[in-house]
Amino acid sequence: MLSFKATAVALSMSFGMAVIAPAVAPQFLAAEAASSVVAVVNGTPITSGDLERRVSFLRLQRAKGNLASMAKQQLVDEAIERIGVLATGTSVSNEEVDAAYARFAANNKLSLDQLNNIMKQSGVTVDHFKSFIAISMSWPRAVQARFGDSNKMTAGDIGARIANRPKVNEYILKQIIFVVPESKRNTLGKRKAEAEASRKKFPGCDQAKAFAATMLDVSVKDLGRFLEPELPDNWKEPIKKAPAGGTTTTQETPRGVEFIAICSKREVSDDAAAAAVFREEDLKKPGNQNEVDPNAKKYLEELRAKANVVMK
Repeated sequence: MLSFKATAVALSMSFGMAVIAPAVAPQFLAAEAASSVVAVVNGTPITSGDLERRVSFLRLQRAKGNLASMAKQQLVDEAIERIGVLATGTSVSNEEVDAAYARFAANNKLSLDQLNNIMKQSGVTVDHFKSFIAISMSWPRAVQARFGDSNKMTAGDIGARIANRPKVNEYILKQIIFVVPESKRNTLGKRKAEAEASRKKFPGCDQAKAFAATMLDVSVKDLGRFLEPELPDNWKEPIKKAPAGGTTTTQETPRGVEFIAICSKREVSDDAAAAAVFREEDLKKPGNQNEVDPNAKKYLEELRAKANVVMK
């Protein structure tokens, strides 16, 4: 299951998340060549251009203090974290990063073009933001690979917190995608109208694939089982409002126009439901969103002790 909640918390708290080894766009090569080196981590340079973009990023977050110093330390820490991510083989894919970037835009009621313009005009750049997204998503996986899921609730933990198990809705979902290639994004409006019209005729999940086959460039993806607290932030409210057997409203995504079919919806009460509820409750407690996982701190210190860091 996709870690939508962890992604949403990281993004909403810090205005963003970027790829472990992002490709450098050709138009930036000349600028990078003119940049000076401000730090080197295991032979990998951090340039003044990187530093300027991170300072701009901190300004967007309304950070206070010595932004240049904060930016340099963040970049050095992220370079060290990348060492751990590469060592554990836990780097997220470009597709996961692109999806998280699109979710961030949607959650902030921005189109992708609007978010791209914000990144460009602020001096952050899309590449830098996506690089931040990737390490924010990959690092927790590296920590888990190193230490195991020590923060995962056990049945005993749940039993100690509740006398009566909470009830929560369980959904079985399918995703209906009206595909729009990047080269044809100007047809989004037309495709959205087609998707909206199809929702009114949706025959149900059992006939979903046959129904999609009657239309051009429409695919169906089985999403499987979700407990309500685990629903993606950008789909949670539409899914909660939709009846069993019905569909959500449509949303524009990097893949095109999509809606979710509610194959089934039922109230469940079990350990998995309880764990999901408590994870969501914990995330909402004051201060928890900025809390550092002790294992993450420990792993960073381990890697830092072995890394060759040269500050310029």
